[in-house]
Amino acid sequence: MAHRLFGSQTSLREANRALLLDTVRRFGAMTQIELAENTGLSTATISNLVRQMGEQHLLETSSTTRNGRRATLVMLARQKGLGAGLYIGRHEMRLELVDASHTILAEHNLALPHNHKPDTTLERAMILIKETLTSIGAGMDELVGLDIALGAPVDCRTHQLAIPGILKGWDNQDLIGTFREAFNVPVSVDNDANYAALAELRMGIAAGKRHFVYVHANDGVGAGIIINGEPWRGTTGLAGEIGHVQVDPLGDICICGNRGCLNTVVDESRLVSLLSVTHGTMTLEDLVSSVNQGDPGCRRIVADAAIRIGNVVADLCNAVDPQVVVLGGILGTTGSVFLDPLQETLQRMLFPDAMVPMEVLPARYPITGPALGAAMMAVDKVNEHIAVSSQSAGQTS
Repeated sequence: MAHRLFGSQTSLREANRALLLDTVRRFGAMTQIELAENTGLSTATISNLVRQMGEQHLLETSSTTRNGRRATLVMLARQKGLGAGLYIGRHEMRLELVDASHTILAEHNLALPHNHKPDTTLERAMILIKETLTSIGAGMDELVGLDIALGAPVDCRTHQLAIPGILKGWDNQDLIGTFREAFNVPVSVDNDANYAALAELRMGIAAGKRHFVYVHANDGVGAGIIINGEPWRGTTGLAGEIGHVQVDPLGDICICGNRGCLNTVVDESRLVSLLSVTHGTMTLEDLVSSVNQGDPGCRRIVADAAIRIGNVVADLCNAVDPQVVVLGGILGTTGSVFLDPLQETLQRMLFPDAMVPMEVLPARYPITGPALGAAMMAVDKVNEHIAVSSQSAGQTS
Protein backbone atom coordinates (compact mmCIF):
# COMPACT_ATOMS: atom_id res chain seq x y z
CA MET A 1 0.00 0.00 0.00
CA ALA A 2 2.86 2.33 0.83
CA HIS A 3 4.42 1.74 -2.59
CA ARG A 4 1.11 2.46 -4.31
CA LEU A 5 0.68 5.69 -2.34
CA PHE A 6 4.21 6.77 -3.20
CA GLY A 7 3.54 6.09 -6.88
CA SER A 8 0.32 8.10 -6.73
CA GLN A 9 2.12 11.04 -5.10
CA THR A 10 4.84 10.92 -7.73
CA SER A 11 2.27 10.88 -10.55
CA LEU A 12 0.42 13.81 -8.98
CA ARG A 13 3.63 15.81 -8.63
CA GLU A 14 4.57 15.17 -12.25
CA ALA A 15 1.07 16.17 -13.37
CA ASN A 16 1.31 19.39 -11.37
CA ARG A 17 4.72 20.15 -12.89
CA ALA A 18 3.35 19.61 -16.40
CA LEU A 19 0.33 21.81 -15.65
CA LEU A 20 2.55 24.59 -14.31
CA LEU A 21 4.88 24.49 -17.31
CA ASP A 22 1.99 24.45 -19.77
CA THR A 23 0.31 27.41 -18.06
CA VAL A 24 3.45 29.55 -18.15
CA ARG A 25 4.08 28.56 -21.78
CA ARG A 26 0.53 29.45 -22.85
CA PHE A 27 0.03 32.68 -20.90
CA GLY A 28 3.56 33.98 -20.37
CA ALA A 29 5.17 35.27 -17.17
CA MET A 30 2.80 35.27 -14.18
CA THR A 31 3.03 35.83 -10.43
CA GLN A 32 2.76 32.84 -8.13
CA ILE A 33 -0.69 34.00 -7.01
CA GLU A 34 -1.85 34.29 -10.63
CA LEU A 35 -0.48 30.81 -11.32
CA ALA A 36 -2.43 29.42 -8.38
CA GLU A 37 -5.62 31.05 -9.69
CA ASN A 38 -5.09 29.75 -13.24
CA THR A 39 -4.04 26.21 -12.33
CA GLY A 40 -6.24 25.56 -9.31
CA LEU A 41 -3.17 24.54 -7.30
CA SER A 42 -2.52 25.95 -3.84
CA THR A 43 -0.04 28.78 -3.41
CA ALA A 44 2.10 26.49 -1.24
CA THR A 45 2.23 23.88 -4.03
CA ILE A 46 3.08 26.56 -6.58
CA SER A 47 5.83 27.93 -4.34
CA ASN A 48 7.39 24.48 -3.86
CA LEU A 49 7.21 23.62 -7.56
CA VAL A 50 8.70 26.96 -8.60
CA ARG A 51 11.59 26.48 -6.17
CA GLN A 52 12.27 22.91 -7.34
CA MET A 53 11.96 23.74 -11.03
CA GLY A 54 14.13 26.81 -10.56
CA GLU A 55 16.90 24.60 -9.17
CA GLN A 56 16.51 22.43 -12.27
CA HIS A 57 16.79 25.53 -14.52
CA LEU A 58 13.29 25.02 -15.91
CA LEU A 59 11.83 28.22 -14.46
CA GLU A 60 13.20 31.66 -13.59
CA THR A 61 11.86 34.23 -11.14
CA SER A 62 12.16 37.97 -10.74
CA SER A 63 10.65 40.60 -8.46
CA THR A 64 7.71 42.66 -9.64
CA THR A 65 4.87 44.79 -8.27
CA ARG A 66 1.18 43.89 -8.42
CA ASN A 67 -1.45 46.26 -6.98
CA GLY A 68 1.21 48.11 -5.05
CA ARG A 69 2.63 44.96 -3.48
CA ARG A 70 5.87 43.13 -4.20
CA ALA A 71 5.38 39.77 -5.91
CA THR A 72 7.44 37.03 -7.52
CA LEU A 73 7.14 36.79 -11.30
CA VAL A 74 7.59 33.28 -12.72
CA MET A 75 8.74 32.62 -16.30
CA LEU A 76 10.30 29.84 -18.31
CA ALA A 77 14.08 29.67 -18.07
CA ARG A 78 15.64 30.35 -21.43
CA GLN A 79 19.00 30.31 -23.10
CA LYS A 80 20.24 33.35 -24.96
CA GLY A 81 18.85 33.79 -28.45
CA LEU A 82 15.19 33.26 -29.36
CA GLY A 83 13.76 31.91 -32.61
CA ALA A 84 10.22 32.61 -33.81
CA GLY A 85 8.29 30.30 -36.12
CA LEU A 86 5.17 31.65 -37.80
CA TYR A 87 2.75 29.40 -39.68
CA ILE A 88 0.30 31.05 -42.09
CA GLY A 89 -2.36 28.83 -43.64
CA ARG A 90 -5.71 29.28 -45.27
CA HIS A 91 -7.64 29.31 -41.99
CA GLU A 92 -5.20 29.94 -39.15
CA MET A 93 -1.97 31.48 -37.98
CA ARG A 94 0.27 29.87 -35.36
CA LEU A 95 3.31 31.20 -33.52
CA GLU A 96 5.98 29.16 -31.72
CA LEU A 97 8.82 30.75 -29.77
CA VAL A 98 11.87 28.69 -28.76
CA ASP A 99 15.29 29.34 -27.25
CA ALA A 100 18.66 28.00 -28.34
CA SER A 101 18.00 24.64 -26.63
CA HIS A 102 14.67 24.27 -28.52
CA THR A 103 12.69 24.75 -25.32
CA ILE A 104 9.21 25.95 -26.28
CA LEU A 105 8.72 29.25 -24.47
CA ALA A 106 5.36 30.29 -25.90
CA GLU A 107 2.82 29.22 -28.50
CA HIS A 108 -0.33 30.87 -29.82
CA ASN A 109 -2.95 30.06 -32.42
CA LEU A 110 -5.27 32.54 -34.15
CA ALA A 111 -8.12 31.80 -36.52
CA LEU A 112 -8.00 33.67 -39.83
CA PRO A 113 -10.99 34.70 -41.94
CA HIS A 114 -11.68 33.11 -45.32
CA ASN A 115 -9.43 34.61 -48.02
CA HIS A 116 -7.59 36.72 -45.43
CA LYS A 117 -5.55 39.59 -46.84
CA PRO A 118 -1.77 39.94 -46.43
CA ASP A 119 -1.79 43.44 -44.96
CA THR A 120 -4.12 42.71 -42.04
CA THR A 121 -2.73 39.20 -41.44
CA LEU A 122 0.89 40.39 -41.38
CA GLU A 123 -0.01 43.27 -39.08
CA ARG A 124 -1.64 40.81 -36.66
CA ALA A 125 1.42 38.56 -36.90
CA MET A 126 3.82 41.38 -36.00
CA ILE A 127 1.70 42.42 -33.04
CA LEU A 128 1.48 38.81 -31.88
CA ILE A 129 5.26 38.34 -32.01
CA LYS A 130 5.93 41.57 -30.09
CA GLU A 131 3.27 40.83 -27.46
CA THR A 132 4.54 37.26 -27.02
CA LEU A 133 8.11 38.44 -26.46
CA THR A 134 6.82 40.89 -23.85
CA SER A 135 4.71 38.19 -22.16
CA ILE A 136 7.77 36.04 -21.44
CA GLY A 137 9.83 38.99 -20.25
CA ALA A 138 12.08 39.04 -23.33
CA GLY A 139 13.39 42.10 -25.11
CA MET A 140 13.17 42.60 -28.86
CA ASP A 141 16.95 42.30 -29.03
CA GLU A 142 16.73 38.65 -27.86
CA LEU A 143 14.99 37.61 -31.09
CA VAL A 144 17.71 36.30 -33.42
CA GLY A 145 15.67 34.87 -36.28
CA LEU A 146 12.21 34.39 -37.76
CA ASP A 147 11.12 31.63 -40.14
CA ILE A 148 7.73 31.58 -41.86
CA ALA A 149 5.94 28.36 -42.81
CA LEU A 150 3.36 28.85 -45.56
CA GLY A 151 0.48 26.47 -46.18
CA ALA A 152 1.24 26.61 -49.91
CA PRO A 153 4.04 25.67 -52.34
CA VAL A 154 7.05 27.99 -51.98
CA ASP A 155 9.62 28.67 -54.70
CA CYS A 156 12.97 28.08 -52.97
CA ARG A 157 14.67 30.51 -55.38
CA THR A 158 12.41 33.54 -54.81
CA HIS A 159 10.99 32.56 -51.39
CA GLN A 160 7.53 33.49 -52.66
CA LEU A 161 4.50 31.42 -53.64
CA ALA A 162 5.43 28.98 -56.37
CA ILE A 163 1.94 28.58 -57.83
CA PRO A 164 -0.34 31.64 -58.23
CA GLY A 165 -3.72 31.44 -56.54
CA ILE A 166 -2.97 28.69 -54.00
CA LEU A 167 -3.09 31.27 -51.19
CA LYS A 168 -5.39 33.90 -52.65
CA GLY A 169 -4.01 37.42 -52.61
CA TRP A 170 -0.53 36.40 -51.48
CA ASP A 171 1.17 36.14 -54.88
CA ASN A 172 4.45 38.11 -55.12
CA GLN A 173 4.25 39.02 -51.43
CA ASP A 174 7.72 39.92 -50.09
CA LEU A 175 7.48 38.31 -46.67
CA ILE A 176 11.22 38.32 -46.05
CA GLY A 177 11.59 42.06 -46.67
CA THR A 178 8.47 42.92 -44.65
CA PHE A 179 9.50 41.02 -41.52
CA ARG A 180 13.21 41.83 -41.81
CA GLU A 181 12.36 45.53 -41.79
CA ALA A 182 10.05 45.08 -38.79
CA PHE A 183 12.38 42.99 -36.61
CA ASN A 184 15.88 43.47 -38.09
CA VAL A 185 16.67 39.72 -37.93
CA PRO A 186 17.31 37.04 -40.57
CA VAL A 187 14.03 35.83 -42.11
CA SER A 188 13.34 32.69 -44.18
CA VAL A 189 10.23 31.29 -45.86
CA ASP A 190 9.44 27.67 -46.76
CA ASN A 191 6.58 25.24 -47.20
CA ASP A 192 4.79 24.05 -44.04
CA ALA A 193 5.44 20.33 -44.69
CA ASN A 194 9.20 20.92 -44.96
CA TYR A 195 9.29 22.70 -41.60
CA ALA A 196 7.08 20.04 -39.99
CA ALA A 197 9.45 17.34 -41.26
CA LEU A 198 12.37 19.22 -39.72
CA ALA A 199 10.55 19.42 -36.38
CA GLU A 200 10.10 15.65 -36.38
CA LEU A 201 13.76 15.20 -37.40
CA ARG A 202 15.18 17.52 -34.74
CA MET A 203 13.06 16.57 -31.73
CA GLY A 204 10.18 14.38 -32.88
CA ILE A 205 9.36 10.82 -33.81
CA ALA A 206 11.92 10.75 -36.65
CA ALA A 207 14.92 11.76 -34.52
CA GLY A 208 17.90 9.71 -35.68
CA LYS A 209 16.37 8.91 -39.09
CA ARG A 210 18.37 10.03 -42.12
CA HIS A 211 15.78 9.31 -44.82
CA PHE A 212 12.02 9.66 -44.32
CA VAL A 213 8.87 11.08 -45.84
CA TYR A 214 6.63 13.32 -43.77
CA VAL A 215 2.97 13.44 -44.88
CA HIS A 216 1.06 16.55 -43.81
CA ALA A 217 -2.64 15.65 -44.06
CA ASN A 218 -4.40 18.91 -43.27
CA ASP A 219 -7.00 20.88 -45.27
CA GLY A 220 -4.79 19.87 -48.21
CA VAL A 221 -2.02 17.30 -48.50
CA GLY A 222 1.71 17.89 -48.81
CA ALA A 223 4.90 16.03 -48.05
CA GLY A 224 8.32 16.89 -46.70
CA ILE A 225 11.14 14.69 -47.99
CA ILE A 226 14.22 14.27 -45.81
CA ILE A 227 17.29 12.85 -47.56
CA ASN A 228 20.57 12.45 -45.64
CA GLY A 229 19.13 14.49 -42.81
CA GLU A 230 18.26 17.49 -45.01
CA PRO A 231 15.00 18.55 -46.71
CA TRP A 232 14.90 17.80 -50.44
CA ARG A 233 13.18 20.70 -52.20
CA GLY A 234 14.07 19.98 -55.80
CA THR A 235 14.97 22.65 -58.34
CA THR A 236 12.10 25.04 -57.62
CA GLY A 237 10.88 23.91 -54.20
CA LEU A 238 7.97 21.82 -55.48
CA ALA A 239 9.34 18.45 -54.36
CA GLY A 240 6.79 16.78 -52.12
CA GLU A 241 3.73 18.60 -53.47
CA ILE A 242 1.74 15.37 -53.60
CA GLY A 243 -1.54 17.24 -53.22
CA HIS A 244 -1.16 18.22 -56.86
CA VAL A 245 -0.56 14.73 -58.22
CA GLN A 246 -3.38 13.79 -60.59
CA VAL A 247 -5.55 10.94 -59.30
CA ASP A 248 -8.58 11.42 -61.56
CA PRO A 249 -8.08 12.59 -65.19
CA LEU A 250 -11.77 13.46 -65.40
CA GLY A 251 -12.01 14.97 -61.92
CA ASP A 252 -12.69 18.49 -60.66
CA ILE A 253 -10.47 21.45 -61.52
CA CYS A 254 -7.94 22.05 -58.77
CA ILE A 255 -6.99 25.50 -57.48
CA CYS A 256 -3.61 25.00 -59.20
CA GLY A 257 -5.37 24.82 -62.59
CA ASN A 258 -4.97 21.10 -63.26
CA ARG A 259 -7.76 18.54 -63.22
CA GLY A 260 -8.30 15.78 -60.66
CA CYS A 261 -5.43 16.53 -58.24
CA LEU A 262 -5.31 14.59 -54.97
CA ASN A 263 -6.37 17.74 -53.12
CA THR A 264 -9.65 17.83 -55.05
CA VAL A 265 -10.72 14.56 -53.44
CA VAL A 266 -9.25 14.84 -49.92
CA ASP A 267 -9.29 18.56 -49.03
CA GLU A 268 -11.58 19.99 -46.37
CA SER A 269 -14.45 21.09 -48.64
CA ARG A 270 -14.60 17.72 -50.38
CA LEU A 271 -14.49 15.62 -47.21
CA VAL A 272 -17.15 17.56 -45.30
CA SER A 273 -19.40 17.80 -48.39
CA LEU A 274 -19.69 14.00 -48.38
CA LEU A 275 -21.34 14.26 -44.95
CA SER A 276 -23.64 17.21 -45.63
CA VAL A 277 -26.81 15.10 -45.98
CA THR A 278 -26.34 13.10 -42.78
CA HIS A 279 -24.33 15.52 -40.62
CA GLY A 280 -25.16 18.99 -41.91
CA THR A 281 -22.55 21.75 -42.15
CA MET A 282 -19.20 20.70 -40.70
CA THR A 283 -15.61 21.92 -40.57
CA LEU A 284 -12.55 19.72 -40.75
CA GLU A 285 -12.16 20.14 -36.99
CA ASP A 286 -15.77 18.95 -36.52
CA LEU A 287 -15.04 15.93 -38.70
CA VAL A 288 -11.93 14.96 -36.73
CA SER A 289 -13.73 15.46 -33.42
CA SER A 290 -16.57 13.19 -34.56
CA VAL A 291 -14.07 10.56 -35.73
CA ASN A 292 -12.39 10.55 -32.33
CA GLN A 293 -15.82 10.19 -30.69
CA GLY A 294 -16.49 7.06 -32.76
CA ASP A 295 -18.90 8.36 -35.41
CA PRO A 296 -19.01 5.56 -38.05
CA GLY A 297 -19.78 7.79 -41.04
CA CYS A 298 -16.98 10.20 -40.23
CA ARG A 299 -14.58 7.32 -39.63
CA ARG A 300 -15.41 5.94 -43.08
CA ILE A 301 -14.69 9.31 -44.73
CA VAL A 302 -11.28 9.59 -43.05
CA ALA A 303 -10.35 5.96 -43.75
CA ASP A 304 -11.23 6.38 -47.44
CA ALA A 305 -9.13 9.57 -47.57
CA ALA A 306 -6.22 7.66 -46.06
CA ILE A 307 -6.41 5.10 -48.87
CA ARG A 308 -6.45 7.78 -51.58
CA ILE A 309 -3.48 9.54 -49.98
CA GLY A 310 -1.71 6.21 -49.43
CA ASN A 311 -1.81 5.41 -53.15
CA VAL A 312 0.11 8.62 -53.93
CA VAL A 313 2.49 8.27 -50.97
CA ALA A 314 3.34 4.74 -52.16
CA ASP A 315 4.57 6.12 -55.49
CA LEU A 316 6.66 8.67 -53.61
CA CYS A 317 8.14 5.94 -51.40
CA ASN A 318 8.98 3.83 -54.45
CA ALA A 319 10.87 6.84 -55.81
CA VAL A 320 12.88 7.91 -52.73
CA ASP A 321 13.03 4.67 -50.66
CA PRO A 322 12.64 6.19 -47.15
CA GLN A 323 13.23 4.44 -43.83
CA VAL A 324 9.78 5.40 -42.49
CA VAL A 325 6.74 7.52 -43.26
CA VAL A 326 5.71 10.07 -40.62
CA LEU A 327 2.05 11.13 -40.51
CA GLY A 328 1.10 14.63 -39.33
CA GLY A 329 -1.59 17.24 -39.87
CA ILE A 330 -5.05 17.35 -38.34
CA LEU A 331 -6.16 14.11 -40.04
CA GLY A 332 -3.18 12.45 -38.38
CA THR A 333 -4.77 13.15 -34.98
CA THR A 334 -7.45 10.54 -35.71
CA GLY A 335 -4.97 7.81 -34.78
CA SER A 336 -5.50 4.33 -36.16
CA VAL A 337 -8.58 5.41 -38.16
CA PHE A 338 -6.25 7.14 -40.62
CA LEU A 339 -2.93 5.46 -39.88
CA ASP A 340 -4.03 1.83 -40.34
CA PRO A 341 -5.55 2.24 -43.84
CA LEU A 342 -2.51 4.30 -44.86
CA GLN A 343 -0.18 1.55 -43.62
CA GLU A 344 -2.21 -1.16 -45.35
CA THR A 345 -2.24 0.78 -48.63
CA LEU A 346 1.52 1.21 -48.53
CA GLN A 347 1.97 -2.51 -47.88
CA ARG A 348 -0.23 -3.33 -50.86
CA MET A 349 1.30 -0.80 -53.25
CA LEU A 350 4.99 -1.10 -52.37
CA PHE A 351 7.27 -3.98 -53.33
CA PRO A 352 5.47 -7.10 -52.03
CA ASP A 353 8.67 -9.01 -51.24
CA ALA A 354 10.47 -6.15 -49.49
CA MET A 355 12.70 -7.34 -46.67
CA VAL A 356 11.45 -4.61 -44.30
CA PRO A 357 7.80 -3.43 -44.46
CA MET A 358 7.31 0.34 -44.62
CA GLU A 359 6.50 1.65 -41.14
CA VAL A 360 4.13 4.58 -40.62
CA LEU A 361 4.74 6.60 -37.45
CA PRO A 362 2.40 9.24 -35.97
CA ALA A 363 4.06 12.65 -35.73
CA ARG A 364 4.93 13.93 -32.28
CA TYR A 365 3.88 17.43 -33.36
CA PRO A 366 1.00 16.83 -35.82
CA ILE A 367 -0.49 20.33 -35.44
CA THR A 368 2.33 22.58 -34.22
CA GLY A 369 5.03 20.99 -36.39
CA PRO A 370 5.22 23.64 -39.15
CA ALA A 371 5.60 26.60 -36.77
CA LEU A 372 7.81 24.65 -34.37
CA GLY A 373 10.15 23.49 -37.12
CA ALA A 374 10.32 27.07 -38.40
CA ALA A 375 11.21 28.38 -34.94
CA MET A 376 13.94 25.78 -34.45
CA MET A 377 15.48 26.53 -37.84
CA ALA A 378 15.37 30.27 -37.13
CA VAL A 379 17.52 29.94 -34.02
CA ASP A 380 19.69 27.08 -35.34
CA LYS A 381 20.77 28.94 -38.48
CA VAL A 382 22.01 31.87 -36.43
CA ASN A 383 23.86 29.63 -33.97
CA GLU A 384 25.42 27.61 -36.80
CA HIS A 385 26.57 30.84 -38.46
CA ILE A 386 28.15 32.00 -35.19
CA ALA A 387 29.86 28.63 -34.73
CA VAL A 388 31.27 28.69 -38.28
CA SER A 389 32.43 32.29 -37.88
CA SER A 390 34.14 31.47 -34.58
CA GLN A 391 35.83 28.43 -36.11
CA SER A 392 37.06 30.46 -39.08
CA ALA A 393 38.38 33.18 -36.78
CA GLY A 394 40.24 30.55 -34.73
CA GLN A 395 41.84 29.06 -37.81
CA THR A 396 42.89 32.51 -39.04
CA SER A 397 44.51 33.40 -35.74
